[in-house]
Order: sequence, then structure tokens, then C-alpha cells
Amino acid sequence: MNVHHPTPITPAHTAPLMPVQPGGIPAVASVVLPDGRVVTGYAVAPVQPEPVTHKPPVSRTAVNIALGGIGFAAVCGGLLMLTAFITALTALITQLVILAAVIFGGWIAVQIFSASGHKGATTVNIRKAVIKRNHFHT
Repeated sequence: MNVHHPTPITPAHTAPLMPVQPGGIPAVASVVLPDGRVVTGYAVAPVQPEPVTHKPPVSRTAVNIALGGIGFAAVCGGLLMLTAFITALTALITQLVILAAVIFGGWIAVQIFSASGHKGATTVNIRKAVIKRNHFHT
């Protein structure tokens, strides 16, 4: 097993490094560590956390899905009640038609059977009839 240890960079001169950068390019910073190593890199601005925005405890999508489910359940219940109403209305109309047929049929029956009663007409009972020369004699 070979272990490689990094070799520190020894500065060529002891004067502090002064980086000169043209505008638009970030400045390069060099730091001399206590053991003599020089670390060079770009200065990084501290990251500012994003401001906390107020988020609803439940997402809007979940709320919309829930409201859609409630609306669908209400429509299904309404359709079920509508079909029950139509069934009851059909039964009522059927019963009314049957009642009208019974009443009208009864009225017709009364008219037919009451016609055979005596209403001031002349009743002729034929017992023995003789027809002579086109004359009817009783």
C-alpha cells in the first residue's frame, strides 16, 4: 500500500501576495497557513438563505382534488335522488292512468246497463202475431 502525502507549496518569496485582477473577474485570494502552505482561491460571498415565504399547510392541488371529490359525491347523490324522483313520478302517472280507466270504464258500464231500464218508453210484448195482407195484428 502506497500512501502519498501532498507536498506544501513553498513560496518563492516571503512578501505577501497581492493579486491584481481586472474588473469583472473575481479577485483571487491567497492565504498563508501556519505551516507555510499557501492556499489560493476565489473569494466566495456568503450564501444568503432565501426568505421564508408563507406556505399553506396543505398544497392547493390537494385542496382542489378534495373539493372535486366532494363535488362529485354531491352530484352522484343528486343523480341518485333524481332517478328515485323519476321512478316515483312514473309510478304516480301509471296509477293515475289506471284510476282514470277504472272510472271511465265504470261510467261506460253504468250507461250501458242503465239503458235497459224503463224511461217512459212504450213496451210492446208480442205473444201471438198474425200478419195479413201486410198488416200486423195482435
